[in-house]
Amino acid sequence: MAVEIGHLSLWLALAAALCLSVFPLIGVYRNLPAWQWYARPLAWVQWLAMTVAMVALGYSFYINDFSVAYVAGHSNSALPLEYRLSAIWGGHEGSLLLWGWMLSGWAAMVGLLSRSVPLPMVARVLAVMGMISVGFMLFMLLTSNPFDRNLPWFPLDGADLNPLLQDPGLIIHPPMLYMGYVGFSVAFAFAVAGLLMGNLDPAWARWARPWTTVAWSFLTVGIALGSWWAYYELGWGGWWFWDPVENASLMPWLAGTALIHSLAVSEKRNMFRAWTVLLAIITFSLSLLGTFLVRSGVLTSVHAFANDPARGAFILGFLIVVAGGALILFGLRASALRSNTGFKPVSREAFLLGNNLILLTATSVVLMGTLFPLIGEALDMKISIRSPYFNGFFVPLAFVLILLMVPGMFSNWKRQDGNTLLKRMALLAPAAIIAGWFGSRLPEPSPWQGVLAIMLALFLVFAHVDDVVRRARAYKQGFVSGLGKLGRGYWGMVLAHCGLAVLIAGITLVSFHEVERDIRMAPGDTAKLGDYTFVFDSLDEYRGPNFDSTRGHFHVSHDGDPVAVMHPEKRTYHASRQVMTEAAIDAGFWRDLYVALGEPLDKSNAWAVRIYFKPGIRWIWLGALIMALGGALALTDKRYRRNRFATNDAGAANES
Repeated sequence: MAVEIGHLSLWLALAAALCLSVFPLIGVYRNLPAWQWYARPLAWVQWLAMTVAMVALGYSFYINDFSVAYVAGHSNSALPLEYRLSAIWGGHEGSLLLWGWMLSGWAAMVGLLSRSVPLPMVARVLAVMGMISVGFMLFMLLTSNPFDRNLPWFPLDGADLNPLLQDPGLIIHPPMLYMGYVGFSVAFAFAVAGLLMGNLDPAWARWARPWTTVAWSFLTVGIALGSWWAYYELGWGGWWFWDPVENASLMPWLAGTALIHSLAVSEKRNMFRAWTVLLAIITFSLSLLGTFLVRSGVLTSVHAFANDPARGAFILGFLIVVAGGALILFGLRASALRSNTGFKPVSREAFLLGNNLILLTATSVVLMGTLFPLIGEALDMKISIRSPYFNGFFVPLAFVLILLMVPGMFSNWKRQDGNTLLKRMALLAPAAIIAGWFGSRLPEPSPWQGVLAIMLALFLVFAHVDDVVRRARAYKQGFVSGLGKLGRGYWGMVLAHCGLAVLIAGITLVSFHEVERDIRMAPGDTAKLGDYTFVFDSLDEYRGPNFDSTRGHFHVSHDGDPVAVMHPEKRTYHASRQVMTEAAIDAGFWRDLYVALGEPLDKSNAWAVRIYFKPGIRWIWLGALIMALGGALALTDKRYRRNRFATNDAGAANES
């Protein structure tokens, strides 16, 4: 019965989405406030219907209803409850249901939290989001229904969830990632609504900016969680592989970062309006492209668990309609978005524009590196693009980006005196150079790229410390009192930028100072890795809820002092008979020790063993979390809680 209720709820959600995409727009163009008012309740009806569908599917997993094809294909009676419930989004159909549910949730929240936005604007925004929902609802109902049954014949037990997904990462990583993907639909909807309105004043940027920031924060956390999950689950010890699915999440993040900075200029200076609208369209289009790549089956990836080539055409067509329609509308209205406000080559606007261009260049590099092999495959050509291509472009682009960030933060709007700017930056250079010298004196000296990266990361941190001190003293009310007067939006920016510096430092340390060994070891053997000694003590076996495990026991010491006891495993899952590696990690702030069992080598109980020393790897994920925290803090800025919005250039600049 729950399945039928869930299926009916999907149809109800589709009906609500159709009404949402039509009636509010009619109300706007015929000046019927009552019809515009229906946008908010229709958005809530859509979300409630999708919530019922999610609960119905979750209940089917909970009771092991293997008459449902999706449940039978992605669960098993021996699967632990937490993985049975998170298996809702462990496959193609369920992941799309999660996508649609989150899209309806974002629309409902826009309706709830946009009371200060004029009703016609809210009606347009929700109508656009309703149109996007219609596409996804039709996709689910016509091609990817998670409630299809296996009647009259169905298995007594399920095929089980992919063993790679039987991990806590499945519980939190996809929802966080999808919240980011889908959240950019709000910025897209505000941009399209502004184009439909024909006039984009600074207020629209203020309305769109907090939604964009929260989506960006979720996506940042989602990417970091995915990197952490791959690090400990796949047994390779890597944190980023330039995998096509990883690239699919990175592209909207890069474009979204550019969008946040461009929205700041549009809000404060009423400039870059056309550019900002275009960025909003690009960012959400890249989110849809990521969905197409992951769900279409056109690529091979360790992350692409749910794909279906036959359905890829629908997603591609939907992408073309959404992105193409928005771009056509942009082309028709772009001339009305020109700004007469100017700025000098040395100004905050100029540096932020440079920031945008660097980020869009990086996005293009990732896009080409991801799509070219697919295009080559379609033409019966083998094209392999690996990490040297991406690293070769990304490293210099990252260096240039940081070099632009510091003067951009120091500069004034409209115009900045170049000599003053150079003097202020020069005062920070010696500190960064000294820090870089210390970096070069590490036990394993870095190449010049690593030293330069550490110098730039520290230069970024020092610059923000200097800026905080100067701003706090400028109030002339005491340093501590001045710190309290700095806005939360400013502190959010400081955190986000310092988080980037921490991330860069982590990447540099683990890239240039990691030590690894692949060796043959049997119980009783000893291996050295730098100052660490690994002793393979013993092996044992145990039975898990749905797997059998062979578990190793390693004692680790540093210069003779005990450090850790580590237990890497090899698991064989009962239903699928797949063998999985479970690495053992001794985590620390400064370094990780990583041990993974490979394959048994002979009858003497010897194994292939992989041992890593990874300095600073935790800083990568710490930096990402600090960046996301900065975004969350910026959302609490008081200007986003005001009941009034500036509608002119001066008002926007003053309030910001």
